[in-house]
Amino acid sequence: MTDPLDGRELFRRYPGNPVLTARDWPHMVNAVFNPAAVAVQGETWLFVRVEDRTGLSHLTLARSRDGYSNWTVERDRSLMPDTGSWVERWGVEDPRITVIDGRYHICYTGYSSSGPLVCLARTDDFRTFERLGVVQVPENKDAALFPRRIGDRWAMLHRPVSTVGHLQAHIWISWSDDLRYWGDPTPLIEARSGGWWDANKVGLGPPPLETSEGWLVLYHGVRLTASGSLYRLGLALLELEQPTHVIARGDEWVFGPCAPYEVAGDVPDVVFPCGWLLGDDGDTLRMYYGAADSTVAVATASLSDLLDHLAGHGGAQTGRARSRR
Repeated sequence: MTDPLDGRELFRRYPGNPVLTARDWPHMVNAVFNPAAVAVQGETWLFVRVEDRTGLSHLTLARSRDGYSNWTVERDRSLMPDTGSWVERWGVEDPRITVIDGRYHICYTGYSSSGPLVCLARTDDFRTFERLGVVQVPENKDAALFPRRIGDRWAMLHRPVSTVGHLQAHIWISWSDDLRYWGDPTPLIEARSGGWWDANKVGLGPPPLETSEGWLVLYHGVRLTASGSLYRLGLALLELEQPTHVIARGDEWVFGPCAPYEVAGDVPDVVFPCGWLLGDDGDTLRMYYGAADSTVAVATASLSDLLDHLAGHGGAQTGRARSRR
């Protein structure tokens, strides 16, 4: 199908979407969605959230040479939940992958008996995993690592949820010396209020992307409507060596559900990216996202177009973006 908005959005949907569905799996499952993404030896590897018909989720690898078609699902390359532990009692969900020193570091949500929390694991081959354990306690999710130390510490973006007063959820940044113990939490991107598209709840999408302008952040905002929650995507830019400073935050959403596979599914009106990949040209971005909590889809954008858009639409509540270099 053609793009429903005829190419007017910064992200353009792949005409062959969705690229992965439950029918592509070698065994019966309910849904596949919210994949992390990494480029490995010329291939695109997606670490996909797979929801079984039990309702519990695990993570499984799917590979493609072109990143769009002819996917190979590798059932033996899966991160299965430790259902005997309270940490992952009800499954594992929504991974983000960051490559650090050649190893794949996976932040994922453990669905514990005390609510969602952030776990960290690493692997060299997606066959065996070293679990580093819980790195953010409940209720917390939507986490990803920065790919390098900033100063002498590691940084992580994540999304705790307030349980006091008016329920809001903001993106925070925390710091660690060793990737295991995290502290110095600071709110970074706050949910707005009222009629804004990202009022009340925001959460990180893919891991932050390092650019010459700063760390580019793609995040989701959740607007409550008369028919339910509406998930759409916006942009922010953080200082490279001081990511606690938000250079710019977009005042408009840049991608939202409108294709049939995004507006109808287990959870309608949801686009939820957990991975993106920058092409060899240094400009083409492929964003992999879950559509309506049911399938995997992909959309492309120009990195320079995203930065230009943010420079021109980044003044709301956070100050103006600095000039492009």
